[in-house]
Amino acid sequence: MSVWGEVLVGLVILVGLVGIIVPIMPGVILIFGAIAVWAFLTGGATAWTVLAIATVLLVISGVVKYTWPGKNIKAAGVPNRTLLIGAVLGIVGFFVVPVIGLVLGFVLGVYLSEVQRLPDEQQARRSTGHALKGVGLSILIELFGALLATGVWLIGAFVA
Repeated sequence: MSVWGEVLVGLVILVGLVGIIVPIMPGVILIFGAIAVWAFLTGGATAWTVLAIATVLLVISGVVKYTWPGKNIKAAGVPNRTLLIGAVLGIVGFFVVPVIGLVLGFVLGVYLSEVQRLPDEQQARRSTGHALKGVGLSILIELFGALLATGVWLIGAFVA
C-alpha cells in the first residue's frame, strides 16, 4: 500500500476515534473497517496478524463496555427502563440539537425517569449521576480498546 493510502487509513481511524468520544459516527466500525481494508490491500502475514489482533482487542473492549458499567449501574439500582428512556431522549436530542443533543437528551431522559420513579429529587440526582458514570466508563473502555487497536495498526504499518 502506498504512503498516501496508509495516511488515508490513519485519517479514517482518527475519525473513528473521534466518533467514540463524540458519538456521531460508529467509531469502532470505522476503525475496524479501515484496518481491514489496510490488511486486505497490504496483504501478507503481518497485515493479517494486525487485523486479527485489532479485531480481538475491539471485540473484548466491546464486551467489557457493556458488562462492567452495566453491572455498576445495576448495583446502584438504576433500572433498564431509565436507561431506555434516556437513550430514546438522547436520540431525539441528537436531531434537535446537533452534536451535544445526544448527551443532553440522555441526561434529561434519565433524570426525568428517575424523578418520576423515586420519591425525592436528591435520590433522582444520585441515580442520574450513577447512570452518567456508567456511560462515561463505557466510553472510556471503548476508547481504550480502540486506541490499543490503533497502536497495533501503527506498529504493523511500520513493519509491513
